[in-house]
Amino acid sequence: MSRDRHTPVTFDAHEGGTEDVAKQKNADAALPAAVAPVPNQRDAARSSRPTKKRLPSALPRRPTMADVAKHAGVSSTTVSFVINDRPGSGIPPETRDRVLAAVEALAFRPNQQARSLALRRTQTVGFVGDGVAGTPFAGRAISGAHDAARHHGSLLLIATSAKEPKQVRHAIDELLERQVDSMVFAAVGTRRVNLPEEIGRVPTVLINCYSEGDRFPSVLPDEETGGRSAARLLLDAGHRRVAYLAGLPGSWATRRRLKGFRTELHAAGVPDEDVSVLFGDFHSETGYELARKILTTRNVPTALFCGNDRMALGAYFAVLEQGLSIPRDVSVVGYDDQEELAAGMYPALTTIGLPDYEMGRLAVEHIFAGDVGAMPGRSYVACTPVLRESLGPPRDAS
Repeated sequence: MSRDRHTPVTFDAHEGGTEDVAKQKNADAALPAAVAPVPNQRDAARSSRPTKKRLPSALPRRPTMADVAKHAGVSSTTVSFVINDRPGSGIPPETRDRVLAAVEALAFRPNQQARSLALRRTQTVGFVGDGVAGTPFAGRAISGAHDAARHHGSLLLIATSAKEPKQVRHAIDELLERQVDSMVFAAVGTRRVNLPEEIGRVPTVLINCYSEGDRFPSVLPDEETGGRSAARLLLDAGHRRVAYLAGLPGSWATRRRLKGFRTELHAAGVPDEDVSVLFGDFHSETGYELARKILTTRNVPTALFCGNDRMALGAYFAVLEQGLSIPRDVSVVGYDDQEELAAGMYPALTTIGLPDYEMGRLAVEHIFAGDVGAMPGRSYVACTPVLRESLGPPRDAS
């Protein structure tokens, strides 16, 4: 007999009628207890289930502010003033030390939610990374901001976007909805950014970017000084015939590095005809192409200054392809200090380091100093030389 597949089907263990069932019951009753069948499979399964262990009636109680007060011999109000570092509370230093010792002894942790309600702050700093995901800049800048926030007892809440206005606005809105107390906005490739009005609801500092009219204060790398530092490295090593394999000509960083580079060389009396400048795009392929081109001219430079470490990597291949040695025949200096790349090259690359960590740290320090409104439109952080093995004296001077 066929049944509809959607019709529930029930059945007994015995397909016979009532009489057959009665006979079977009588037969079962006559069996010895040792071989009598289990009356019901469901009952057997229930009886075989492991007995659940009873959990303790309560977890260990977290210490409270009252516990700290009792341990230190002070009032709960005094404990609150000390923990929240309330200014003007007039608490003697010895009392403060006693409260802090009690906090440590009891491993007391303030209720952050209650604390936020009382102080009307969430103790969080929002960090928007515009196009920074996966870049060396991101890790270092975030680390600097995080370390500063942690030093002040706050958390860093991070959101990323991909250089698209809608994503930028969404990231900012998400952080504001979470009631961050302040905001850091970071970009890859120093450039002007257009930010929505909403970001102005909280103190905001920009790093590695700037706004129109410097509406928001920004912390930037001092690229001009970085260019001068690169030139000074080459001059101090004895080089006077040099080439700058620059990045994109319209780049904010390229323009300022080139200005500093030329200024330092001019101040040292190096003639323009001994300084070659070729523009690329910050990628290793153009570093290779530009180095290959300059190394096949009549006036071969004794040193190459590259727009970044990736271009320096390409230049290495071109130098070796010409049968030359670094730094015996040609010295090479990079820029950025992408440490895993620069330190892993052979020979290890001398370069100019970008202050990514310091920019992130400084932005957050200004926030907690409460002086964001008093910051200049643009603050600059030095780009410092990182000396390794790719820089030496020119061969004709040895």
